[in-house]
Amino acid sequence: MIARYSSLLVVLCLITAAVGPVASAAAQQSQASASGDWVMPRTPDGHPDFQGTWTNVTITPFERPEDQDSPVLSWEEVQERQDREVARVVSRAQPSDPNRGAPRAGGSVGGYNNVYIDRGNNIATVNGEYRSSLITVPADGRRPDLTAEGQQRMAERRALRGQFAQYDHPELRPLGERCIMSFGSSAGPPMIPNTFYNNNYIFVQTADHILIMSEMVHDARVIEIGDSPRLPAHVRPWMGDSRARWEGDALVIETTNINPQQTFRGIPPTEHLVVNERLTRVEGGILYEFTVDDPTTYSSAWGGEIPFRALNDRVYEYACHEGNYALSNILSGERYQERMEAEEESNRR
Repeated sequence: MIARYSSLLVVLCLITAAVGPVASAAAQQSQASASGDWVMPRTPDGHPDFQGTWTNVTITPFERPEDQDSPVLSWEEVQERQDREVARVVSRAQPSDPNRGAPRAGGSVGGYNNVYIDRGNNIATVNGEYRSSLITVPADGRRPDLTAEGQQRMAERRALRGQFAQYDHPELRPLGERCIMSFGSSAGPPMIPNTFYNNNYIFVQTADHILIMSEMVHDARVIEIGDSPRLPAHVRPWMGDSRARWEGDALVIETTNINPQQTFRGIPPTEHLVVNERLTRVEGGILYEFTVDDPTTYSSAWGGEIPFRALNDRVYEYACHEGNYALSNILSGERYQERMEAEEESNRR
């Protein structure tokens, strides 16, 4: 146990020096690619070297649009989608009107403008194919239907939350807003790009661990490469209990015990959920494959493929403090509004 946590500490300490080896790994790949004779970078123990700064940002949708039949886009379709995204960014980057009126009383004052948004402008490419969705299994590129049991669980969850107003207590606020977990599923598992920003990662690797830190809310997964005992079924940490193993040159990560509050697109994980991830070093990046299997929730297993490209840049701390400092103001503001409504009701009597 002491040795295990000593190794974890070593990996965590390495994150402070990640940019050095990260840059060298990316540079090594770039130089080899430029020569047309790419050689897979390897660590001193002979395994593929995944260390680096990577990004999975893409405008390819998670699920295939219902009006899109093929899993692969033509070059004309790619150009149309990418040109449309560039035009969207340009149109939203226009200067604000300094003479515009104030927002309506009680209305939203707005949030992030386009300066902060980075959802990418490229279509995901895997094995030379321009993909129409990140999901590849089932064949329609969409998540399978929920089972009857899964639908019942969702209905019970909605009924439970429906008893409360959204600002009744802090646990009703989203994990991302509270700076506990990344927005969407950036940290995973599975690690899915969001359509907002911060789709960057740092990988740090030793002989017996790999650390994957997502830029979004600086979530860090410290994953043992080995077969040490799993956590008890009732212990369910954020991002689950992961173990990695080598299958040839691919690193396979199996995760169970995901925290029940860590929902995936609104669907809470059960104790039966198993997420398998497969990382393969390829020229220019990493091919990330994933499979989600929970027979009590989904009618079939499903999964996909996402390219991680070399970022060749630094990743700085995502200093998420909204939940630390603003949550009390959010809740106290709601209590104030409730008092005002109660006073108005009392005055009408």
